[in-house]
Amino acid sequence: MLAETICSAVSAAGLGIAAITAYRRRFLTATRIAAYSLVPVGLVMTGVVAWVSGIVFKPTVWIGFGLLGAAWLLFMTTRAVERRGGTTRKERKAARAASPDSAVAPGASSPSLTSGAPVPDAQPRGAAKKKQTASSGEDFSDIEAILKKHGI
Repeated sequence: MLAETICSAVSAAGLGIAAITAYRRRFLTATRIAAYSLVPVGLVMTGVVAWVSGIVFKPTVWIGFGLLGAAWLLFMTTRAVERRGGTTRKERKAARAASPDSAVAPGASSPSLTSGAPVPDAQPRGAAKKKQTASSGEDFSDIEAILKKHGI
């Protein structure tokens, strides 16, 4: 009841200010003020003010907002733990897709796509390791060049 009275008084005052503004021949501003002053009465007549005051003053509504916040917090916590654990949706999907009937032998480290004959490596293992360390050194030289370029 009090909210409706206050909204009606605000609208009446706004319409009075709009009338004074129109008297000063500032019709565009007066029309804008009149439009703003009719909003509170419109909200009272549609029942929005009663609905908002009902929400604000009911403790069950605030408990509901608290429960929604707690649910959101639990969702975000589980997502953070999931990300930190390293298991992502893609990894779980890949694990489900890998079935016992896959093309990988139980003791093999890669799928057996050949006829069973071992494929010799093009390079000895020691050469492959040396090449990897050389390529990582090249990566650092690129990074160093970029940092020197920017004066870091």
